[in-house]
Amino acid sequence: MDKKIRLHVQGLTNSQVQSGAYALILSEQPGMRRIPIIVGTAEAQSIAIALEHIKPPRPLTHDLFVSFAQTLGIDILGVFIYKFEDGVFYSEVVFDDAGKELRLDSRTSDAIAIALRVGCEIYTTPEIVDECGVVLEDSQSEVEEENSEEDNLLSLEPEDIHDDKKLKQWLSLQEDEELTERLEQAIASEKYEFAKMYKDEIHRREENKESKAE
Repeated sequence: MDKKIRLHVQGLTNSQVQSGAYALILSEQPGMRRIPIIVGTAEAQSIAIALEHIKPPRPLTHDLFVSFAQTLGIDILGVFIYKFEDGVFYSEVVFDDAGKELRLDSRTSDAIAIALRVGCEIYTTPEIVDECGVVLEDSQSEVEEENSEEDNLLSLEPEDIHDDKKLKQWLSLQEDEELTERLEQAIASEKYEFAKMYKDEIHRREENKESKAE
């Protein structure tokens, strides 16, 4: 199946149907549907650590897997949740080994824990989203409100934003190329305060990428 739907890891919550387990919430991008996936405590902990960008003193199993692949020069391209059957999600991790695409079956929780560590995309099929996706109460209005706020913020220039929190949000919404272009323009026009702000944001993103690669 060629058509795939991109998913975003929205977060973790306590499972309401299975004691001692957690629900991993995936959201379609773009869209309002959410896919809850039940995961165990160990997997939830590993996913939470990746979401919070916490580096444990000793590598966890998923950290070791990523380091092993990177040491051998194998790129992790993405995760594909390709089947839902009898209440179980089936996934595979997609690799590139010297130009050859490889696919390995994986538990979905493990695959997502790995994806979060390398920053690769997570996909599924339209059929799985249709079958398992739910629209949470008030999610439509929340999504519309959030999109509206982001659109309004993007329409502003940084000198028009006087709230530090909103300014950081504005910076986070900018594409990498836009930040680089704005940095060059700020230097050329000798607006060094803005140049430093753009440079700091670019540096922050580079550090995040490096920390995920470690």
